[in-house]
Amino acid sequence: MSYELFLFDLDDTLFDFDETEKHALGNTFTTFGLPDGLAAYRDSYRAISSVIWDDLEQGRITLEELKVERFRRLFEQHELEMDAQRFGELYVENLGNESHLIDGVVEMLSSLTDYRLAILTNGFTLAQLARIDGSPLHDTFEAIICSEETGFKKPQIEIFDYTFKKLGVTDPSRVLMIGDSLTSDIQGGLNAGIDTCWFNPSGRANNTTIQPKYEIHSWKEFSFELQALNNY
Repeated sequence: MSYELFLFDLDDTLFDFDETEKHALGNTFTTFGLPDGLAAYRDSYRAISSVIWDDLEQGRITLEELKVERFRRLFEQHELEMDAQRFGELYVENLGNESHLIDGVVEMLSSLTDYRLAILTNGFTLAQLARIDGSPLHDTFEAIICSEETGFKKPQIEIFDYTFKKLGVTDPSRVLMIGDSLTSDIQGGLNAGIDTCWFNPSGRANNTTIQPKYEIHSWKEFSFELQALNNY
């Protein structure tokens, strides 16, 4: 199969979100007078955030509600007298200051000069644009499409329809969606009728019915797979 356009997810695909979250959350807690807040509450926050992001994918909550609700629940759980609205807004702002790339990303993207490249992310627009702008990837992508601007999110087919229209895609068979999330990136690509590549560096077992066309465990492996496809 000869692909023309690669759609990349951002967090935990090109950017290391664990590092991003750690720095942004720690800085936000420090601003609110809790310099030990990251160590004390990160595990609780991550458990809550995982549920909230699943709610977002399933359409049970909006991105704007997510921004506040995850911290409202955290502060309620730990009986913290803090303003979840202000905290959530500062946290998103702090996310935009963090650009931590996954190993091999720069080299991999630098090798794709013959392809169209775009980002398709469910993250907050201002934070995602700022992170890319502050990284070596700032001139890499033809388009950076965030769910916030579209009114839809992965895995909804509508965000892919929006993307195809914006990028002038007429042949979906020449598009490959690449991301780390089976339920968001891979299911979304399947919903849109395009091929998918699951970025799975930790070797997680796929115990779902969601089946990507390809699975890779490093960006070097992606380059090898691409070379093999081109020589097919």
